[in-house]
Amino acid sequence: MSELRADSSVVAELRPSPNHGERAGARIPDMILLHYTGMPDNEAALRLLCNPASEVSAHYVVLENGHTIQLVAEARRAWHAGVSAWAGETDINSCSVGIEIANPGHDHGYPDFPKRQIAAVIGLCRSILTRYAIAPERVLAHSDVAPTRKHDPGEKFPWKALADSRIGLWVKPAPITDGPIFVLGESSPAVEEAQQLLARYGYALTPSDYLDAVARDAVAAFQRHFRPQRVDGVVDLSTIATLKALLAARGARRSTS
Repeated sequence: MSELRADSSVVAELRPSPNHGERAGARIPDMILLHYTGMPDNEAALRLLCNPASEVSAHYVVLENGHTIQLVAEARRAWHAGVSAWAGETDINSCSVGIEIANPGHDHGYPDFPKRQIAAVIGLCRSILTRYAIAPERVLAHSDVAPTRKHDPGEKFPWKALADSRIGLWVKPAPITDGPIFVLGESSPAVEEAQQLLARYGYALTPSDYLDAVARDAVAAFQRHFRPQRVDGVVDLSTIATLKALLAARGARRSTS
């Protein structure tokens, strides 16, 4: 294996991880997947990502002060997504560049992401976009591709700030208003509509009119990314309206590209 070299000028440090392999079919990345480390100790997180026994890694880690570390070459398949799926694909590691953002996560207080850190994430993503044709709707959260398992990078992550820098797809969330809501275990045509919209966008579920645990988790993942004001897995008017606006924005972008 050749020596790790920085793929981007924003990289401040190289810390090679042995945890990587070939991308299936020599796949060129067409997705950016954002995570948080979920550990209160950054050095412990880096050791985990570089420990062959852990069988996990990522291409990059961005610390709170913006210090950006590369662990795996972009040409290689890092092991960051785990069991996951998006738009019919199940080998997310082969199609994505994985970025771990240092944050202790929901289990350890879940602080805000510092502005300096977000600026570094934006700079890194913009650098990646100069090398690969990645559609805005394929800049995703770990929770989007693994909603039943993961919450990262979570509802505090400023997706709008990335979209303002032309990274990712974002629409203004529809206001949360009074109206019918549907919770776990309920059936309704509105539940089926929400699931159909989620599946159209890429979430891995089989639409039905019944809100089961898989569908609830997909709704919550969508809210975490696109309607962070309230993340509860409840199908409501705001969630459905935001989904429709997002799909319309994706369609408009595709028609002009």
